[in-house]
Amino acid sequence: MRILIAPDKFAGTLTAVEAAAAIEEGWRRRDPEAEVLVAPMADGGPGFIDVLSAVVDGKLLSVTVRGPLGDETPATVLLAGETAYVETAQACGLHLVEPKQRRPEDATTYGVGQLITAAVDAGARRIILGLGGSGTNDAGAGLLAALGATGEGGQLDAGAAGLAGLTSVDLGPALERVAGIEFVAASDVENPMLGLRGATNVFGTQKGITDERKPVVDGWLTHFAELAGRKTADQKGAGAAGGLGYALLLLGAERVSGIDLVAELTGLKQKASQVDLVLSGEGAFDFQSRDGKVIAGVAKVANDAMRPCVVLAGKVLIGSREMRSMGVESAYALVDAVGEEQAFADPQGSLAAVAERVARTWAR
Repeated sequence: MRILIAPDKFAGTLTAVEAAAAIEEGWRRRDPEAEVLVAPMADGGPGFIDVLSAVVDGKLLSVTVRGPLGDETPATVLLAGETAYVETAQACGLHLVEPKQRRPEDATTYGVGQLITAAVDAGARRIILGLGGSGTNDAGAGLLAALGATGEGGQLDAGAAGLAGLTSVDLGPALERVAGIEFVAASDVENPMLGLRGATNVFGTQKGITDERKPVVDGWLTHFAELAGRKTADQKGAGAAGGLGYALLLLGAERVSGIDLVAELTGLKQKASQVDLVLSGEGAFDFQSRDGKVIAGVAKVANDAMRPCVVLAGKVLIGSREMRSMGVESAYALVDAVGEEQAFADPQGSLAAVAERVARTWAR
């Protein structure tokens, strides 16, 4: 039996690399002779650098940047020749702030601009940024400020709230700082920045923005866009990572699918053609899994190769009809197999146990 293991992270419990190892361990308990290919995945959010550093021939540059609420935060840039890979969540991720301390209206992407600066100073001419998992909603104003952009009447580096009093914005110094640099924004989000489908209204809740505050925050971002470039705010992907996509588009970035980029770099298509079965996984297999996320991307690759795709997840929150529309044959939930308490107490052991169970059904 030949299998390909290509999971995403299990948010808050396992990295994609750890999840892949647990699935392999569990499968081999039942099928020790299996030929196993491993390809941990990411869609641009947390784990982007962790996954790519295993397949890209480069070196890691350690950097200390400003976190979303101003604390010094360690981060890394993956350098491969004149190409640099940046995981924006390392500087502005939701996971960097404890739930009770979150202040989404004040959170800044300034640290992402510092990561870009570090990459440019290290000789990068092409910067690929993974977008996702952000705790910020500042339209990327902090990033622009770190590169030299200025504003009158407000603060570009003080989160969305700092945009309220702006009377003018000068992007010139930032554009000059990165002149000649090619930017690629890798994300799973196609939303514009403003309005009902925008960053604030669609993704604000998970960052802590209440329904009552959403019109105010969206208004701040609209005001900023009127000063910095309104048309860009309507482009696909401008709403990624709380508007971080917007700032990168202002810098001339090309937007690409994060999972497609990672799939290409990891050789996922070639590996899928060499196996009998593809296994993927993530923390919660739900309706959001359909839109540019890892499982949807892996399932598409598996289907293109005419191989079945099976999902192992912490929770499975969609039905069989929705699964099959994505190209997933079957899905198994840790909480159903071992209980929610055990799944969180021992995620690696629980995932291995479920993988062993899957092997009983699928191993030849």
